[in-house]
Amino acid sequence: MYLHLGGDKVVRTKDIIGIFDMDTSTVQKNTRNYLKKAEKSGEVVTVSYDLPKSFVVVNKKRSKEKTVYITQISSTTLNKRNISKNIYL
Repeated sequence: MYLHLGGDKVVRTKDIIGIFDMDTSTVQKNTRNYLKKAEKSGEVVTVSYDLPKSFVVVNKKRSKEKTVYITQISSTTLNKRNISKNIYL
């Protein structure tokens, strides 16, 4: 399955490590340091230049590279999209 992150970005759901709320998770110094390090190493992809609400960490199975997608879609909405796609009737 795939998850639409906004704009033209779509990722495979099984490659997602985590979906994080920008407001609550960046309170911690470790998270801010992780995002700074990812930015410096070129791992950050900005999906939209609107106000960022969440970030998604993705690890492609074939490579050991992690990508951090900054998106304007809230973590709650992304999680709902992800859950609804994984329900089988």
